[in-house]
Amino acid sequence: MPRRPSAGDLLAISDLHVAYRSNREILERIRTANDGDWLIVAGDVGERLDDIEWALRTLAARFAHVIWVPGNHELWTMPRETSPLRGVARYDHLVAHCRDLGITTPEDPYPTWEGAAGEVRIAPLFLLYDYTFRAPGTSTQEESLAAAYAAGIVCTDERHLYPDPYPTREAWCRARVAATEPRLAAVAGELPLVLVNHWPLLREPTRTMTYQVFPQWCGTELTADWHTRFGAQVAVYGHLHIPRTTHYDGVRFEEVSIGYPREWRRFGLRDDLARLVLPGVPR
Repeated sequence: MPRRPSAGDLLAISDLHVAYRSNREILERIRTANDGDWLIVAGDVGERLDDIEWALRTLAARFAHVIWVPGNHELWTMPRETSPLRGVARYDHLVAHCRDLGITTPEDPYPTWEGAAGEVRIAPLFLLYDYTFRAPGTSTQEESLAAAYAAGIVCTDERHLYPDPYPTREAWCRARVAATEPRLAAVAGELPLVLVNHWPLLREPTRTMTYQVFPQWCGTELTADWHTRFGAQVAVYGHLHIPRTTHYDGVRFEEVSIGYPREWRRFGLRDDLARLVLPGVPR
């Protein structure tokens, strides 16, 4: 497994949404405390390829190592986008850009990081969602989607996240789960894992969301036991724009999003824009 020298902290952030000027200014403030810090970027950097590439290039130049997983926004192909890439081709383009910058992606070997409490293996994941976090009172995907449309609470993915060449987003999700599960099984038990996925691995974090028709775009029931089955020490995610620390089945979950300006202006920004996941080796 790849190993890199590390003496700094393991930090994480997500949902930078740099299309907003004020969020770009926030990214400009994200800097390392020492030369050994690693940074996890858990998705939703932006929508346009040039914005995403600028942000990742900026962060890669500031941290000893960056680990990236895509969110739904990186996968959008919008009318104003200069590139026609959609679905898997767009994701592959972003993976290639990350590799050019030395950034670890879900397609790369899982790196080992060593901190104050010893070694952990960091597993960046790209899993999507399959509409199984269904709206209350519904039992099928069709009913759940109908409830969201009736409430007027529909994720923009329905317009801009193309699954090509898969027929549906849920088919792409299931293919990603099927490809990822054996990779995690192969390393489970060797070292504690830090699981990184844009969407939460289980439904519980979505229970506090105001609109309970929205969680169907927030994950898959297929990964509900991964944090225990594969021996996770920490699970890092974003997407919900509810930054907090919770524990499920004795495993710590860190939601590390910045969110939209209207949200962080209302609730305030944390002083530690990049959240501490694990402390590094004291100097």
